[in-house]
Amino acid sequence: MELLKYDIVILGSGLAGMRAALQASMANEKLSIALISKLHAMRSHSVSAEGGISGVLYPGRNNDNEDLHAYDTVKGSDFLADQDAVEMLVKHAPSEIRLFDRLGVPWKRSSKGEIELRAFGGMSVPRTVFAADKTGFFMLNALYDSLLEHKNVDIFHEHMATKLIMDHDRFNAITTIDMATGEMKAFAAKASIIATGGFARSYGFTTTSYSSTGDGIYLAYEAGLPLKDMEFVQFHPTGLVPSAILITEAARGEGGYLVNSKGERFMKNYAKSVMELAPRDIVSRSIVTEIEQGRGISDKRLGDSEFVYLDMRHLGEDKINERLPMIKEISMKMVGIDPSKDPLPVRPAAHFTMGGIHTDITGNVMYGAKKKTMGLWAAGECGCVSVHGANRLGSNSLSQCVIWGKLTGNLAANFSSRHQLSDEIAGLAENEEDRISKILDAKGNENPYDLRKELWHTMDTYVGAYRTTKSLAKARKIIRNLKSRFSRIRIADKGMVYNTNLRDSLEILHMISLSELVVEGAIRRKESRGAHAMREYPKRNDKQWLKHTIAQKTSRGIKFSYVPVKITRWKPVERHY
Repeated sequence: MELLKYDIVILGSGLAGMRAALQASMANEKLSIALISKLHAMRSHSVSAEGGISGVLYPGRNNDNEDLHAYDTVKGSDFLADQDAVEMLVKHAPSEIRLFDRLGVPWKRSSKGEIELRAFGGMSVPRTVFAADKTGFFMLNALYDSLLEHKNVDIFHEHMATKLIMDHDRFNAITTIDMATGEMKAFAAKASIIATGGFARSYGFTTTSYSSTGDGIYLAYEAGLPLKDMEFVQFHPTGLVPSAILITEAARGEGGYLVNSKGERFMKNYAKSVMELAPRDIVSRSIVTEIEQGRGISDKRLGDSEFVYLDMRHLGEDKINERLPMIKEISMKMVGIDPSKDPLPVRPAAHFTMGGIHTDITGNVMYGAKKKTMGLWAAGECGCVSVHGANRLGSNSLSQCVIWGKLTGNLAANFSSRHQLSDEIAGLAENEEDRISKILDAKGNENPYDLRKELWHTMDTYVGAYRTTKSLAKARKIIRNLKSRFSRIRIADKGMVYNTNLRDSLEILHMISLSELVVEGAIRRKESRGAHAMREYPKRNDKQWLKHTIAQKTSRGIKFSYVPVKITRWKPVERHY
């Protein structure tokens, strides 16, 4: 196994990872930095972010201010967000947006040259900055181009991470498979940042790419590090039927309507004051309720699932072409529908995972309930800081990625400037090479893709926008069986060069393991809060459940514990929209 030594190694090349690499390099240009991606870096899932990034660019306009942004976020989170983290998000967001302006992102501007803002769900006033409906792509492209100018940053494309090596509470190294050669490499560093995104691909009907398999979260869990709030999975209301490709919330922010089979704008019955711009958990459950009560729409050409319509015809072709061009392109390519002429079939799709690696407010990964790791941070969707609580507001995710990318990049640079590289690596790395060889050479009879298909069906069917004790118990039984069967898989491709069969199998293991944590955490949380809606427990229970779930791997299985939510200014109240 080849051993490469760096000052900082960053795992994941989306917005959080690239922003961290840029910040670390700017903080100290003498540091050597490795940025590792299992794809080509510009294919990271951040490019799929469509609608925009939130921030109070113009305080006072529409009576907006940072306090209002913070309260909208806390309320949208169903009061599970740590309020000190939320205050950090709203404080840093405007400067990050202006940084990306300087990096060349083509923000939509008014005739006066001011950056324009659009409305998003759960936001009291328009405060989402956008570049048409390709915001994530433009932001990632700007970061990538900037990083290419930093000669101390090496980008390793198509390297699949397999193990996070810790020496007690100190980061040591990350092992990877170089997909192009099949060779294994160990990246040793003084400091590391995990920025691998979420795991919503554990579901079949999801807006996320096939690469969103929670790799960094799984590696942290296997290393004995705690995960937080894994039961909270967000469903985006408007996944295009039948593919689940994202139809951005900006389509509703620009004025699109949701209508049922009777042609009614049904959100008036669920969130009368904001209609289609209620938080995502509320809109998603409203759509499910409409379908369950017989007001869904069916079209056998689009599969067996019922849906509702997203109607944008009244916006006009010019506005759609200007502000939602990619949505028009996607709709016409995928279902042959021009949204300026006909409504789009949509239903809720798994979209974002609020849970992830347990960190403090700076992104420092926790080693236990109170102790922090040395030299290890997590940023972006994979790190649960927790700024989204039980439900994320749209456009806050990009703010989170770049803000905690910046924070962790600075901290990692400072740490690596003061510490030496550990030399306790070689033996652990060789053990990982043996583990991968055994998986590749296994002579079982289970097809890993059959396991993935069954996992997707299980999560879609039993762990959706509404949950029941019975449905979760079914999911638990099936997932435990899938874990057992995975030990008997057979990988058909025995080569090593671009062995996507091996990569897929490792991802399937990650998804099965993380899905188990979703289900186990959900079974224990006997309330409804944000994206976790239990039919037997329809009310939020602050007395017993105003706390974060912590899951940690031990020799005896999963250990669950709880830590309090950080309340700084806003006491929990019942949500009304």
